[in-house]
Amino acid sequence: MTDATTSTQTVTTTAALPPSDSDVPPGTEDRRPTARPRGRQVRAKVGSVLKHAGLIAFGFVMLYPLLWMVASSFKPNALIFREPGLIPTDIDLSNYTDGWNALLHPFSHYLINSAIIVLGSVLGNLLSCSLAAYAFARLEFKGKRLWFAVMLMSIMLPIHVVIVPQYVLFSQLEWINTFLPLIVPKLLATDAFFIFLMVQFFRGIPRELDEAATLDGANHLRIYLQLMLPLSMPALATTAIFTFIWTWNDFFSQLIFLTRPEMYTVPIALRTFVDSTGNSSWGSLFAMSIVSLIPVFIAFLFGQKYLVKGIATTGIK
Repeated sequence: MTDATTSTQTVTTTAALPPSDSDVPPGTEDRRPTARPRGRQVRAKVGSVLKHAGLIAFGFVMLYPLLWMVASSFKPNALIFREPGLIPTDIDLSNYTDGWNALLHPFSHYLINSAIIVLGSVLGNLLSCSLAAYAFARLEFKGKRLWFAVMLMSIMLPIHVVIVPQYVLFSQLEWINTFLPLIVPKLLATDAFFIFLMVQFFRGIPRELDEAATLDGANHLRIYLQLMLPLSMPALATTAIFTFIWTWNDFFSQLIFLTRPEMYTVPIALRTFVDSTGNSSWGSLFAMSIVSLIPVFIAFLFGQKYLVKGIATTGIK
């Protein structure tokens, strides 16, 4: 009787104990549910909220000047600096109508001038820089490394060093107060940054494609037009977007070569709203500044995908 009772107690005690690692069947060790500590989840959520809050605050600080300019474009001149808030208490739309017709010509005249220069610069850079990049990436000629180094060194050359010789040259050619000094140099591959960008992209295209095209009887011009250009659309789009933005916002070069009011571009026209005597039309200036930002915003909005892809695939970080 005692032995039976002891045996029953032993079986009961053994059943009540949790199974040890040696008792778990092979292959089922990883099937046990692992409960993640609740404190770790809370810390992860708090960290994510703080990170996003910091990014939003930083983005607001970066966008504050633009937001302030947008708000100021709807304020009367007397309230622009008196009420620095982002929400105007008195909305005035006359800044846009007055600014559009405030200068010698309607503001659309200056937009067209800038569009002509931008279009010529974009086409010139796409053609000349891609040709120069193809030569450096695919052709073999004497002094190739030397000329490539000279091309890269020109990136570090500031425009203030060459602007005086350029002005003397263009003045002798009677190109001052024309769009030629701002467009013709783009046809000569003077922007070394875009040449380097396209060279990096062309080098990433397998040479086997060139060899296959050569076996089919294609020359260098046909390889460039029908093979390299279609494959290099991200690099071409990046070049076009950067050229558009830099040329549209260029003030110094356009101020040097364009002195007649009818030849003014958007940056120079905006400068005329500021009067050195203190009678500046700030409301009209901010309103036309918003108008001038619309083409840049549209270009970046539609070209952002190609811009990111072009920078990523050319190795320029």
